[in-house]
Amino acid sequence: MKVGGNLKEPLIINIQKCSIHDGPGIRTTVFFKGCPLECLWCHNPESQNYCMDFMYDREKCSTCGTCIEKCKSNAVYFENDSIGRTAEKCELCGECIDWCLGNARELVGKSYTVEELAKEIEKDSMFYDESGGGVTLSGGEVMCQDIDYIEKLIKRCNSKGISVAIDTCGYAPRSNYERIYDKVDLFLYDIKLADDVKHRQFTGKSNEMILDNLRYLSSVGANINIRIPLIEGVNVSENNEEVLKIINILNDVRVKYVNLLPYHDIMMNKYNKLGMEYCGSEFSKPSEEKLEEIKGLFEKGNFKVKIGG
Repeated sequence: MKVGGNLKEPLIINIQKCSIHDGPGIRTTVFFKGCPLECLWCHNPESQNYCMDFMYDREKCSTCGTCIEKCKSNAVYFENDSIGRTAEKCELCGECIDWCLGNARELVGKSYTVEELAKEIEKDSMFYDESGGGVTLSGGEVMCQDIDYIEKLIKRCNSKGISVAIDTCGYAPRSNYERIYDKVDLFLYDIKLADDVKHRQFTGKSNEMILDNLRYLSSVGANINIRIPLIEGVNVSENNEEVLKIINILNDVRVKYVNLLPYHDIMMNKYNKLGMEYCGSEFSKPSEEKLEEIKGLFEKGNFKVKIGG
């Protein structure tokens, strides 16, 4: 992250306009780069690292060799029927990308000042006003970014009458939530697993902090929607053991709305472009019957439930 004044400018991987799945109305969703969890099924692998990443699409590459010729650090080379890159030599200068005729090469992550990002968000104010939408700060994990930057951005949105939602996994310092909870209109809060051992197995981290922060936000009256990825082989089973445990947890907090998010694998191409191995090949989407069964369990607990974002 570059430092701008006293604020660390986080990297942004995407500013998605006209989103309808990340909160009410028409929204702009800002995806921050960097996440403390290591979910085996991660749908945005380009958001995991806090630093800039390089993506290479072999299918678009004509192997013309122009990138090799233009690379000043000699990091690019021919490799069988494609182009290879030595990451240790690569300076991520973008020179090879500028000269790539097939747009096969891409740098992921761009820094914005608060002012620059706020201006991008404000461009669609008319859509927010007419639809009851706003901006959703997502990731990666927004709550693990520089909290001074995030608070300043939220205050700027507040001053312009733009509704703010935070999409969070909950694994961030309590003090960060204390700083901004009363300036946020909605928290889209991810719950993946209730069992701590399984949570460590599939995400690399304990869920203790996640559940503690959920209880805190509930105690201060924050508006919370729960999001639960449903994955065969992780939290979906014949006896619904994990689902029932999650319902028991939610019974003790102020939550009314639950989104059930069926697993998908459309992100596989991203792993290939990043040169990363996908570790969730054994996972699968629950059947439609199982999804309806789980939906019914939440409805019996008096939760308003939707399958999908």
